[in-house]
Amino acid sequence: MKRREFVLATVALPLAAAPRIDSRAGGVWIGAQSYSFRDRPLDDCLAAMKDIGLGTCELWSGHVEPKIDFRKEGGREELRNWRLSPAALDRAAEVKRKFDGAGIELHAYNYSFRDDFSDAEVARGFEIAKILGVKKLTASSNVSTARRVDPFAKKAKIYAGMHNHSRIVPNEFATPEDFTAAMDGMSKYICVNLDIGHFWAANFSPVDYLTKHHDRIVTLHIKDRRKNQGPNMVFGEGDTPIKDVLATLKKNRWPIPAMIEYEYKGADTVAEVRKCFEYCKRCLA
Repeated sequence: MKRREFVLATVALPLAAAPRIDSRAGGVWIGAQSYSFRDRPLDDCLAAMKDIGLGTCELWSGHVEPKIDFRKEGGREELRNWRLSPAALDRAAEVKRKFDGAGIELHAYNYSFRDDFSDAEVARGFEIAKILGVKKLTASSNVSTARRVDPFAKKAKIYAGMHNHSRIVPNEFATPEDFTAAMDGMSKYICVNLDIGHFWAANFSPVDYLTKHHDRIVTLHIKDRRKNQGPNMVFGEGDTPIKDVLATLKKNRWPIPAMIEYEYKGADTVAEVRKCFEYCKRCLA
C-alpha cells in the first residue's frame, strides 16, 4: 500500500469526533480563515474557535507547515522538501484528527500555488486536501499558475479558488478581469476565493461580482476596508458592504461560507474575532 493510501485509510478509522459546532446565522455559514489566529499554534486556534462558537474553517497553511525562515539561504527549498516528504502527509492526518476532535468542519485548505511551485508541489496540495477531507483549496496564486493547476484539480476533483488582493499588478489577482483570465478555457475546478475587503479597496463591487459569479465562488473572505486602497478596519467602521454581501447570501441561500479574516490591529485576537462574528450575526438578524 502506498503511503498516501495508508494515511487516507488511517484517517478513515473511527474517531472520537465531537459534535459539530453550528455557526450558521440566518442560514449563512459563518466561519474563519485560520490566518485570523496567526499569532498562535493550531491547538490554540482550535480552542479559540470553539470558545467563540465558530464551526467551519478555511485552514491557513501556516497552521500545517513548519515555520521556516525564508531569509536564510535555502529556505524555499527546505519548504519544498518538507511538502514532498512523508511528514507532510502524516501532519495532514494529524490536523484532520484535531479538527474532528474539536467539532469544527474543515471546509477548505489554503495552499497558495505560485509560479515557483514544481509540478510535484502542486500535486501534493491536492493529496493533502484529500487527507484533510476537503473538496476545496484556496490560493493566493499567480494568474498564470491557474493553467498549470487545472489538470491536477480535474484529476483530484477538488476545486481551486483563486484569492484576490487589492494591489493591481501584473500576474496577481485583484480585478474581475484577473479572475476571468484564470478561468477562461479552464475546467469548472478553477474558481474564485473572493476577498470582499480587498475587492472593495481595489474599487470593485463584491455584491455585483457575487451575484454574477456565485457559481464559481468557493469561499468568501469577510473583512472591512475602505475604498481606494484603504486600510483594514474594525468590522462596521470601514465602508465595505459586508451587510449587503451577507444579505445576498441569505436571500439566495447560496452555500458559500463567509470566512472571517481578521487583519486589522487589535489588542486581543480572540476578542476581536468574536466581535467580527457578532457583527456578522447582527447583519443577518
